[in-house]
Amino acid sequence: MATFIELGISKSYVKGLKELGIKHPTKIQQEVIPVLLESRTDLIGLAQTGTGKTAAFGLPALNAIDISNNSVQALIIAPTRELVQQIKKQLFKFTKYIDYKIFVEGVYGGEKMDRQIKALSRTTHIVVATPGRLLDLVERGAVDISQVKILVLDEADEMLSMGFKEDLNKILKYNTKARNTWLFSATMPNEIQKMVKTYMSHDAIRIEIDKKSLVNKNISHHFINTSIHNKTLVVGKLLDKYPNDRGVIFCRTKAGTKKMAQELKNEGFSVDALEGDMQQKERDKVMRAFKNESLQFLVSTDVSARGIDINNLSFVIHHQLPEQLEYYTHRSGRTARAGKTGQSIALIIPGEMQKIIDAQNALDITFKEFII
Repeated sequence: MATFIELGISKSYVKGLKELGIKHPTKIQQEVIPVLLESRTDLIGLAQTGTGKTAAFGLPALNAIDISNNSVQALIIAPTRELVQQIKKQLFKFTKYIDYKIFVEGVYGGEKMDRQIKALSRTTHIVVATPGRLLDLVERGAVDISQVKILVLDEADEMLSMGFKEDLNKILKYNTKARNTWLFSATMPNEIQKMVKTYMSHDAIRIEIDKKSLVNKNISHHFINTSIHNKTLVVGKLLDKYPNDRGVIFCRTKAGTKKMAQELKNEGFSVDALEGDMQQKERDKVMRAFKNESLQFLVSTDVSARGIDINNLSFVIHHQLPEQLEYYTHRSGRTARAGKTGQSIALIIPGEMQKIIDAQNALDITFKEFII
């Protein structure tokens, strides 16, 4: 296995990585980093969440910055505020031991616009942003992206399924000639293929990690036969089975998420909800508690769970199976991160067995029945 030094990363960056507990390059880092360090190219990286993509694109992006130039030279776009904050934090930590300063700014919705405009008026080399807020700032003239050499789209499929298609198309139209585009995605739906055709070079390098498996190999998949009325009871029994573990329970609706969290709280579980109607302040509070482990379980909708990146989740429970298979992939991908194993457990009611069979065939995985 190659080391970061062998991939072309300088010692001062390696020191910062070590401090973050990143000692050996992951598969995607081994494949992507040398390519992006050595050539100016467009790149498509197909890899699951939790495979180490931030360092795969972040280190080459940092390496490309010319600090004598005060303009924005790299743009990293991600689907959620949480992911933007996380990428910004990691880039900052990567640069801890380098002997010059690279300025990174994060911009996203739910935060006062004037505060972000003020921050961007200072020297900024890299902007990490959600699509909507970035477009807003560009259109107001608060950020100039005409000098951008590198545009990174992280979790592109999630951005599209969250409704950012138009915003992304507008952003991608800016300075297409002058920049390289690096697109990372877990899946390649038609809309992404269209985007690649329209805005990226025909000879873009394509790197796929684990082509065969859409879903991380370290996840075991289970289903539990139950009824609508018994679902809360079953979830309670499952949580009792994992007294020392942490996990996320997915519900399809905001109302269902709130109800489930309240019922589990009443049973005495350390649990809270994450859903779209919450104020940003409440969301941040719940996420902080979950990250620092003062909260053991989280009940969440699909959209609210975007950007959750926590390495030691043992399981995810699907209160209902999602309508789209991509969502099953994204939900399951919250567990078994950073080489660990995890379980994905779906509660199904009479008549839903066909959904399990469809998921098995489409995703090339095997479900086992879980008897509780």
